[in-house]
Amino acid sequence: MTSTTGTTTGPDPETGLRTDELVAALYRDGIVARPGAFSPAWADRLREDVEAAFEEARSRPDGAVGRGPHRFYVEIHPEQLRGFVDLVEHPWVRQVCAGVLGEDYEIVELGFDIPFAGAVNQPWHRDFPAPEATRRDRRLTSLAFNLTGVDTAEDMGPFEIAPGTQFDDGADFDHEMFPPRSVYGRYEQLAVRKHPRRGDVSARSALTVHRGTRNFSEKARPVLVLGVDAPGAGNAEHHDMAVTRAYWEQLPERVRAHLRCPVVDELTPIAQKHTIEGLVMGDA
Repeated sequence: MTSTTGTTTGPDPETGLRTDELVAALYRDGIVARPGAFSPAWADRLREDVEAAFEEARSRPDGAVGRGPHRFYVEIHPEQLRGFVDLVEHPWVRQVCAGVLGEDYEIVELGFDIPFAGAVNQPWHRDFPAPEATRRDRRLTSLAFNLTGVDTAEDMGPFEIAPGTQFDDGADFDHEMFPPRSVYGRYEQLAVRKHPRRGDVSARSALTVHRGTRNFSEKARPVLVLGVDAPGAGNAEHHDMAVTRAYWEQLPERVRAHLRCPVVDELTPIAQKHTIEGLVMGDA
C-alpha cells in the first residue's frame, strides 16, 4: 500500500515491518537495517564508483578529509553514483525517511567513509551536537543511511554503535559531540558491532554514539553515506552537493521533490569541509 505521494506506508515486503514499527525501532535503538535491499552486484558497482571518486578526490587539495589515521571521508555529487536513484527510490528508504522525518524530507548529503588497513579505533562520538528539537522534544530531525561496499568481516574494523544513546543530552561532551573518557565504560557495555554485507542498508540517527574500530586486515572497508533531513533541520548548509541541469531533468519528479541542492551548468569538485577535528588523531 502506498500513500498519494508514493511513500510506502504498508509493511515492508521483506521485513514485514510497518512504518510505525520501523519508526519505533529507530527511536528505541537509534538504528534500523534492511538486509538484502540491493543485490551484491549492485553493491559492487557502488564500490567501483566510490573507489573512482576517492582516486579523483585524493588527486587534489581538500578532496578528502581525515577521520583518523588511514581513514577518510569524501563528499560527492549524485551523478558520481550510478545507483543514486535506485537508492533514494528504494521503498524501504522512502518508508523510513517519511516515517521519521515527514513527507517533505530533504536529501542533503552524499559521501563515503573509507577505513584502510591500519585505521585505529575512533573515539566514541556523535556526528554533530544534538539540536534543540531533540533535546527538548525528543524528536529526530536527521538520518544517515549507510551501505557497505564489501562484506564486512570482524578484522576489517566494523562500525560499532551504542543503541539508545541518540537521546543522551551531550551538554557535557567535548564540542557536544565527544563524551568524556570517564563514561566510555557505558558505551562499551552497550556497544554492538555491525557486520553488514553487500546489498544491506541501514538508517541511524547521527546522534547515536558510535565509532569506527581498528582495521586489522589489509582490506579497505568503503561505506556510502546518504544524509536526509526533516524540513528546517539545516544540515544542507554544511554540504556542497549539486546536480547538473541535464541530470536534474532526467530525475524522477519524486526524487527532485526531495533533493535539496543547487542545479548548475557544470559540476565543481567538492572541497571537503565537513571536518570533525576530534577524529583526526584517532583513539586507542
